[in-house]
Amino acid sequence: MKTTFGKISASVLALCAAQAGHAQVQATDAESASERSTGITDIVVTATRRATNLQDTPIAISALPADALMEQGLTNVAEMSRVVPNVSFEKSQAAFGPGMSAFIRGIGSSETNLSGEAGVAFYIDDVYYPLVFGSMFDLLDLERVEVLRGPQGTLFGRNSLAGAVNLTTRKPVLGEASGYAEFTVGSYDRREMRAGINLPIGANMSLSVSGLVKQMTGYQRRLDFRCEMIRQGTPELAGLFPTADAGLLNNSDVNPPNDCTIGHLGGEDVQAIRGQIYWEPTPRLKITAALDYLRDTSDAGMDSVVAINPAVAAGRPAVSTLFNRWTAPGGPAFAYDSRFITGDPYTTYATFSDPISAGTAIPGNTFYNGSPYRGGITHPSNVPQTNWGGNARVEYEITDNIDIVGIVGYRRYDGTFGFDVDGSPVAMENNRNDVFQDDWTGEVRLIGNTGWIDWVAGAFYYWADGEQRFSGTSPFNNTQRYLWSRYTPESKAVFANATLRPFGDRFGLTLGGRFSKDKKGVDYRSVLDGSNASSTEFTISPNGQTVFAFDIEDERFDWKIGADFKLNERTMIYASVATGARLPGFNARPLQPSQVAQYPGDETQSYELGVKTDLFDRMLRINAAAFYTDYKTRPTGVSGQEYQLGPDGQPQPVAAPGGFIEVPNPVNPAFTTCRPITAAEIDAGTQGFACVGRTFYQNTPGKVKGFELELDFRPVEGLAIGGSVGYHKFSSADLDARPAGQNRRPVAIPELKANAGIQYEFEAPALDGLITPRLDWFYTGSQVYSPDRVEYNQDGYSLVNARLTYANLEHDFTIAAGVTNLFKQFYWRNYFIYQAIGYPQINGQPGAPREWYLTLSKRF
Repeated sequence: MKTTFGKISASVLALCAAQAGHAQVQATDAESASERSTGITDIVVTATRRATNLQDTPIAISALPADALMEQGLTNVAEMSRVVPNVSFEKSQAAFGPGMSAFIRGIGSSETNLSGEAGVAFYIDDVYYPLVFGSMFDLLDLERVEVLRGPQGTLFGRNSLAGAVNLTTRKPVLGEASGYAEFTVGSYDRREMRAGINLPIGANMSLSVSGLVKQMTGYQRRLDFRCEMIRQGTPELAGLFPTADAGLLNNSDVNPPNDCTIGHLGGEDVQAIRGQIYWEPTPRLKITAALDYLRDTSDAGMDSVVAINPAVAAGRPAVSTLFNRWTAPGGPAFAYDSRFITGDPYTTYATFSDPISAGTAIPGNTFYNGSPYRGGITHPSNVPQTNWGGNARVEYEITDNIDIVGIVGYRRYDGTFGFDVDGSPVAMENNRNDVFQDDWTGEVRLIGNTGWIDWVAGAFYYWADGEQRFSGTSPFNNTQRYLWSRYTPESKAVFANATLRPFGDRFGLTLGGRFSKDKKGVDYRSVLDGSNASSTEFTISPNGQTVFAFDIEDERFDWKIGADFKLNERTMIYASVATGARLPGFNARPLQPSQVAQYPGDETQSYELGVKTDLFDRMLRINAAAFYTDYKTRPTGVSGQEYQLGPDGQPQPVAAPGGFIEVPNPVNPAFTTCRPITAAEIDAGTQGFACVGRTFYQNTPGKVKGFELELDFRPVEGLAIGGSVGYHKFSSADLDARPAGQNRRPVAIPELKANAGIQYEFEAPALDGLITPRLDWFYTGSQVYSPDRVEYNQDGYSLVNARLTYANLEHDFTIAAGVTNLFKQFYWRNYFIYQAIGYPQINGQPGAPREWYLTLSKRF
C-alpha cells in the first residue's frame, strides 16, 4: 500500500512541477482585509436546469460549495448530509457492500442490489448516476453540491420521488494556467493527496486534470480468535480451534493489545483521476468533455457482533456438529455463543474464510458431506471496484433567447464484495457478490426566454446492462447457493417546465410535466449445490433451481404546479405541489421458489410552502420550508421466516430435539416467522422443520409532515455563523397499528437533524496571512432499527468537529489542522437484526472514533 501511494504521489507531483514554470500566480481564495465583506453573496444554482440565483429559486434546495464542506471536515457525499436538513446519507451496512443508503424527508432506500431502485436521484454534471451501489462519491474537484428536497419528477425524472442531488465539477478556465496540490496526513495512517492543473490550449480551449490518492488503515481490527482467548486468560474457550496465524502464538508476551491483529476493516485505498476539456469555437458554441477513472480497493465495511442467541445456532444440526469438532476433551463445549462477542465494537473475529478444507466429511453433518465443492472457500476482506466513464456536453445559442444543450454520458462499474455474516472464524455463513454494469444516458434540452416566460423542454434516454453474481456458503442454513441475475433497464422521457411572469418579476407561476416510459428486463437464475462425496462434478440439488425472466414496465406522468411572490427585493415566498415516483421492483434475494415476488413502484405527491429572505443589508439569510407528503404507494419489506423446502418441494423436517415451528409474524400476522420447537411439543410428537429467512412485501401508504430552516449570519467582518434544522414525522396505518411497546417509526431514519457552525477569520500581520478557527456541531436524532427490538434503538447524539486554518497571502498556501468527533462520541451507524430472519446474532456498525488531520495546500 505504501509503495502504491509513493509512486502515484510522485507521478502527480512531477506533473504539477512540470507546469509550475508556466503557471501564473493567481489571486488567493482568502480575500484581503480590504476586500472582505459582511454581506452574503449570491449563489448560482442549476436546479431548474438553467442558471438561477439560489434566493430566486422557489425550491427547497441547499447549495454547498465543496471548499466549505472540506472546511467542516466532510469529505464525501454521505458525510455531507450532516449539514442539510432532513437528509440522511449513510454508508451501507457491511452486508450490502460499498453502497449508501439515501433518504430525504423520510423517503429513500438502502437497497444496493441491481433489482432495486433508488429513492434519491444522483447527477454529476447533469449526467444521471443510477447506482446506489458504489456511490460513495468523494468530493474530487467539485465546485458545489446541490441537494433538492421533495419530489423532482418533472426535471430530474426517474427515482427522484424523495429528491435529487446534483454535483457540479470545476470547469477548465480559458486563458489561465494554474494548479494546486494538497497533502493530508492524519489518524490511522491517513495519507491523502489531491492535485490538479488547468492549461490553456490557445485562446478558446483549456484542459484541466485532477487526481486523488487516499489511503487509511481501518479503525476496526480483525482479531485471531485463539490468540485473543489466550491473551484474555481464557484459553479453554478456544477449545481445539486453530489460530489463523501460528506466528502470533510464538510471542512470549501476548498482552499488548495489537498482538492478535490479523487485519482491519473500514480502511480506505482509493486512486482517482479526472480530465476535462473545454472549447469555445465560437461565442455561441461551448463544448465540454470529461473522462474519469476510479480504482478503489478499500476494506470491507466494519461490522460487529453485539448479541448472540446460542439456542438458535445449536438448533441447526449442521452447526452443532460443526462446533463439536473443536470441543476439547474435558473442556467446555465449543459453541456459537457470547465468546464471539469481542466486547469492543472496533474489533471483530471475522476472517471471511472457511476453516474446513474442501472435501472434508464431518460425521453427522449434512453440509460438510465430503463433497469437493464444500469447504475451503475464502472471500477477500477488501472491496475491489473500478468505476470509470465519460461525458460530453454541447451548448449552442440558437438565438439571443433560445439555447440548445445536448448531454451524453457513459459509465462502467465493476465491483466485488464479501461478507462474513456471523462475524466469527467458524464461517457459519460467508457471502460474495460481484457486480458489473454499463450505463448510457442522453439528454437534449431547449432553454428559452420569451418576454415573460422562462421555459425549458427536452427529452431523456437511459439504458443499462447490469449483471450480479452471488455465492453463499451457509452451513447455518445447510445450503450452498449460486445466483446469477441480469438487468437491462431502459427509460425514455419527454419533459417541459415553464415559469410565467405576466405581471412583472414579483409574481411567478411554474408549470411542469414529464411523461416517462420505463422497462426493466430481468433474467434470474439461482441453483443449490446438491453434490456429495461421490460427486465427480458440481450437482444441482433436486428442485434446487429458481429460474424466471420477465419485464417490469411502467408509464407515468409527473407534474408540478408552483407559485412564487416577492414581498420585496430580498424576500420571496412560494408554494408548490409536485409528484414523484420510483420504479417497480422485485425480491432480489429469493432463497427458494416460494419467495419470488414483484412489488409495485412508489408514488408520492408533496405540498410545500417556503420563504427565502436576506435581512439587515444581507447580513442574515433565512430559508425555511414546511411540507406535507402524501405517500400514495409505499411498498415495504417485513423481515420474517418460512419453512425451508426440501428436494421434494415440501417443508424439510428436522430430527428432534432440533427444529422450528412456523408462527404468525408479530409485525404483520398475515406473514410468518419461526420459533424453536419446545420440549413439550417434542414430547407430544410435534414435528419440527428447518426454516429460512424471507422478506415479505406489503403496500402501506403513509404521510410525512415536517419543516426545514437554514440560517447564514455574517454580523461583523470575518465572522460567519450558520446552521440548519430539519424535522419530519412519518405516519402510516401499519406503523400506527403496532402494539404498545413497539417502535412506531420507520427504521434507520432520524426524525430530527440539526447542525451549527461558527468561524472567525482575522488578520495575522506577523504571519502575513489570515487565521481562521472553526467549530462545527452536528446532531442526529434518535433512530430505530427494528419494529419490536426497542433495546436496539439508537439515542440521539452530537458530533463536534474543530479546525484551525492559516492562509498565507503572499505565497498562496494554507495549513489546516482539524479534529473530527472531537469529544469521542460513540454511536452506532446502524444495526442489522439478523435474529428477525432466523439467525442467532445481531450485528452493528460503529461510527468513526475521534480522528485528527493536518492539511497543507498550495496554489500555483
